Amino acid sequence: MSTADPATWRSVAHVMGMPVSVALRGRHAGSPTGTEAWHEVVALLESVDRDYSPYRADSWVSRVDRGEATLGEGPAGLREVVALGEAARRDSDGAFDVWRADQDGRRCFDPSGVVKGWAAQRASLMLTWLPETDVCLSVGGDLVCRTADPTGTPWQVGIEHPLHPARVVARVPVVRGGVATSGLSHRGGHVVDARTGQVPVGIASVTVLADDVVTADIDATAALALGAAGPAWLRRRGRTAVVVRSDGSAEVVAA
Repeated sequence: MSTADPATWRSVAHVMGMPVSVALRGRHAGSPTGTEAWHEVVALLESVDRDYSPYRADSWVSRVDRGEATLGEGPAGLREVVALGEAARRDSDGAFDVWRADQDGRRCFDPSGVVKGWAAQRASLMLTWLPETDVCLSVGGDLVCRTADPTGTPWQVGIEHPLHPARVVARVPVVRGGVATSGLSHRGGHVVDARTGQVPVGIASVTVLADDVVTADIDATAALALGAAGPAWLRRRGRTAVVVRSDGSAEVVAA
């Protein structure tokens, strides 16, 4: 994420095991109101981590995974996340699934492929109401961008090359919408085709642009899980995306 505007106010926190950052331009860039809204974003994401992290033994996700609680006993947001995951499972013919087999063959519950974008979208609402203020919120690389004036200066989003992290494979201007990347370079084989349990081959990363970051995040993950079939799947869905193959070549999928 970058901008040439020197009046941009930025802040970074570490939440949900990942960097979370904000950039504000305009009336509330660095104002007490803008700063307080940012603190509310961090607090919300901390609460999401407590409830939805598969790495916390006391989270609702871990409790459901162990069979100690049902979805109905958890917060309403958990059922919303599962509903989004179920829609993605249908749309991807099962390649994306919040329920999948682990290495021991046990059916496990891990909605991480939904939660990050869902949390980013919810958190962004605490910022996008700020009057006369442009907002760019990044939650582990999933971005919500909004300019107060739809004809204003777009945010310039740089897409990292998955095989050469110091390089940018593309820059895209975003006025209002979500941008999400799913790849294998930073966290290894954390994305699998849920139908086979295998890490996809042929694709190193998928970046999707959509009207909202929830859609962008889910579709980027599903397309990566589909492997070589991912670009065609995105094209059928009318998505705009940048796909980097395992050999380093890039393809733009146009809506």
